Amino acid sequence: MSAVAQRWGERAEAHLRALAKISAGGPGVTRLPYTAEHRAALVYLARMMTAAGLVPQLDAAATLIGRKGEGRTFYLGSHQDSVPNGGAYDGIAGVVLAILAVELLAQEGVELPFAVEVCAFADEEGVRFPTALVGSRALAGSNDMATLAPGEPMRAAMEAFGVNPEGIPALARDPAKAIGYLEAHIEQGPVLERAGEALGVVTAICGIERHQVRLRGETGHAGTLPMEGRQDALVGAAALVTEVNRLARSTPQLRGTVGALELAPNAVNAVPGEVRLTIELRSEDDALREQAGAALTRFAQATAKEMRLGLEMRRSYHQPAAPCDAKLRKVLAGAMRTTGGKGMELPSGATHDASAMADLCPIAMLFLRCKGGLSHRPEESATPGDLGQAVVAMAAFLRALPAA
Repeated sequence: MSAVAQRWGERAEAHLRALAKISAGGPGVTRLPYTAEHRAALVYLARMMTAAGLVPQLDAAATLIGRKGEGRTFYLGSHQDSVPNGGAYDGIAGVVLAILAVELLAQEGVELPFAVEVCAFADEEGVRFPTALVGSRALAGSNDMATLAPGEPMRAAMEAFGVNPEGIPALARDPAKAIGYLEAHIEQGPVLERAGEALGVVTAICGIERHQVRLRGETGHAGTLPMEGRQDALVGAAALVTEVNRLARSTPQLRGTVGALELAPNAVNAVPGEVRLTIELRSEDDALREQAGAALTRFAQATAKEMRLGLEMRRSYHQPAAPCDAKLRKVLAGAMRTTGGKGMELPSGATHDASAMADLCPIAMLFLRCKGGLSHRPEESATPGDLGQAVVAMAAFLRALPAA
């Protein structure tokens, strides 16, 4: 690792440690949107932006944006908010690294032939209110303003914070003036660590679909109801859970999870008469994901028929994949190679602000390895060396972009 990367990595780590202290009580980092902790983080980040030559300004969605330059704009950033009792790197590292990359270029006397805006998005996680990606969707012009109607708790929180939600529609950027968006983020998984790579190029942000399933059988006494002829809803549910796991394990690029399960009467001595469960499918290939959803629906129908169970199954959520731009990926891979990396490619199984920004402009994502693949918990960790390589790679990426 170069001395330059080491120096910038140590600076990034120092900033992230300071920002981690801006947290509500409890273990790890808890920094929810439109709170005193959010406000304090903005004050800190605004100082960083100013030192980097950026002009910070708070918008109507409570996103802090630091701008430098004129003309068409390239966007960088991530989110400043965390989950409750989360880690010190998820989201906020992408903001810190972007600011430092701009500062590195300024110190080298590099004048980019386009404007840059570094965004510290306000509410990506969606853990305080029933929405998410609020700041990035505002720039992309895709916010659902119904969540901010008069009387809605989120609107009240934003107004108390000092921003006017009525101004959000006007934040939408002109796609003709948007060059692209780059987001740095810890991987939140173990792939890079296992490969021995500090950085990776994201190919796509996976699409997601969720299904709500209800299986109805017949309850009865566990000791007196004969095994033959039982209509045990949990046995049917177990078959479906097993099939989700089998299908996802046998299908490359597919991930399947049954994350919630409820049964009734939920008694040790009663045959389960009803089970409710969720199925979540993720893939960067939308067609593959939808085929898997259809296959699981057919399996559930066949299982319910064979076991004489009632079945209700519906797709309750759908988010298409967001492919990363091929040209930006190529530039990013080249920038990573200048730091000694291979430019390894991998998909993102999690949603990020980049998925919302894809509605505005071409996107790219840089992943950093994180220890043990852990995230959304206090043990979340990335090394100063990897942080420094990310700063250097992001600066090289901006230098290599063609004039707008």
